[in-house]
Amino acid sequence: MEQQKNWLRYATIAASLGLGAIVWEVAGHLTSGAFWAPLSVTLKSLMEAARTGVLLKQGANSLQLYITGLLLAIAVGAPLGVLLARVAWLRVALEDYIMMLYATPMVALVPFILSMLGFGFTPKVLVVFLFAVFPVLYNTVEGARSIKPELVEVAHSFRSGEWELWRDVMIPYTLPFTMTGIRQAIARGLVGMVVAEFFLSPSGLGQMIMMGSQNFDTAGMLAAIFIIVLLGVGLMDLGRYLETRFAAWKGYNP
Repeated sequence: MEQQKNWLRYATIAASLGLGAIVWEVAGHLTSGAFWAPLSVTLKSLMEAARTGVLLKQGANSLQLYITGLLLAIAVGAPLGVLLARVAWLRVALEDYIMMLYATPMVALVPFILSMLGFGFTPKVLVVFLFAVFPVLYNTVEGARSIKPELVEVAHSFRSGEWELWRDVMIPYTLPFTMTGIRQAIARGLVGMVVAEFFLSPSGLGQMIMMGSQNFDTAGMLAAIFIIVLLGVGLMDLGRYLETRFAAWKGYNP
């Protein structure tokens, strides 16, 4: 029964993707090439970019920017979230600021970042970081605050110190919530990467999209977008897998 369900699921996904590819191809032939390119032409442009080395160079630049910003967001957001949940006065002092920044459209901060830090790799990493850090931080705080007081009392009854409490109770309990935040941050970080490459110094896949748009090379533009979509889907699936593994003790079933 389980194998039949998996087969049906994979068959549905394959049929959906096949239908989407057909619609993409047909729409490209029915509309002007300046607005949309068929899938076959897009893949041909993608292979040409790969053959000339442009795709590898630009993709590596974007991936370096994205991974750096995302890892910094995780390294800051997860520990800070547990700390804010544990230290009540610090959470009360910073909670409103965190919520305001979380609700702020990060694109609006790009001109400010540009005026303060100029062009270069560092301000672009900061943009990706700002896009990605708040889902990790917010989910970690909510997860740590949901720890049952009985668990903390039991840990104290066994004379656990602060470090043992973090190691044995808070971090294991909060980890599934943090993984949910990381999965959300993966998608937001990709948006931040493209925004940074658009509005700061053009580079990477964002530059390929801009050049394709400016030169009316719709196929080249769609090829770069296609790579970003594949990267996002792959990383989201990886994040979902890790989230399921870390949340197994809670009976989590996505």
